[in-house]
Amino acid sequence: MFNNILIIGCGLIGSSILKASIQKKISKNFFVFEKSKKYRSIIKKFNKKIKFLTRLDKNLKQIDLVILSTPMSEYPKFFSSLNKNLNHNSIITDVGSTKKNLISLRKKLSKNLDWVMSHPISGSEVSGPKYGNANLFKNKWCIIIKDKNVLKQKKVERFWKSLGSKIIIMNPDDHDKIFSVTSHLPHLIAYNLIKTAQDFQKKKNKNLIKFSAGGLRDFSRIAASNEIMWRDIFFENKTNMIEAINLFMKNLKDFKKNISKKENSKIIKKLINSKVVRKQIISQKQDISKPDFGRE
Repeated sequence: MFNNILIIGCGLIGSSILKASIQKKISKNFFVFEKSKKYRSIIKKFNKKIKFLTRLDKNLKQIDLVILSTPMSEYPKFFSSLNKNLNHNSIITDVGSTKKNLISLRKKLSKNLDWVMSHPISGSEVSGPKYGNANLFKNKWCIIIKDKNVLKQKKVERFWKSLGSKIIIMNPDDHDKIFSVTSHLPHLIAYNLIKTAQDFQKKKNKNLIKFSAGGLRDFSRIAASNEIMWRDIFFENKTNMIEAINLFMKNLKDFKKNISKKENSKIIKKLINSKVVRKQIISQKQDISKPDFGRE
């Protein structure tokens, strides 16, 4: 599919792309630009054929596909090198979790370069190449933002399909609105719940963490995610995040009122309706129905 792929940033997602691409033989050569010496030492063990770039210079001339896999706040650092050295027949893509903010950012790239935006809906609370997994994208959605260069968009679609992803095309506005509720808000709630538990423990002088039930345990897993990545997501999707937070707070106040007044029928209706969403998630194969009674 490609002769030379370059991955800029090899944390969990970047290293998983690298492993999957090597396994599927998607490219003849694989290049990595990674600042972390620790990460590079781990990646070297993946495959002897991986080539490391210390600078994004004339070596870029040979690259067919560039994958930006750093926190989004770092993207602009690479634009000067890409503009100066990247072949105009190459394709740039990324794995960022917000897209509307990247539209204006893309204008800083040369008009001769094509950036086909993508967002693999996969990942974990862990970070770094230690956890890289060639099967991370298998049967997971990957969102592709509709691009004016249809041929290069199709090539990016084929790339993600080769890694096992299911493809759906969106525009930036729809993407950011949808994921503000399905992904970004749940992470914010998880961070806030853990802070609430910490504040409660400090205020009451009670060691409640060791009694963590399944609910707090699962939220703590989400809240263990990379802080730089999630700061970028919250800031870059600010408008949609604030709208989602406002709706959440409205519903939380309603729950508070229902509990305070012991409004039985209203509470029961809300709890039952919530099960409908769970059934939909399972029917869409976004999770399995097997109960989780705790990890062994």
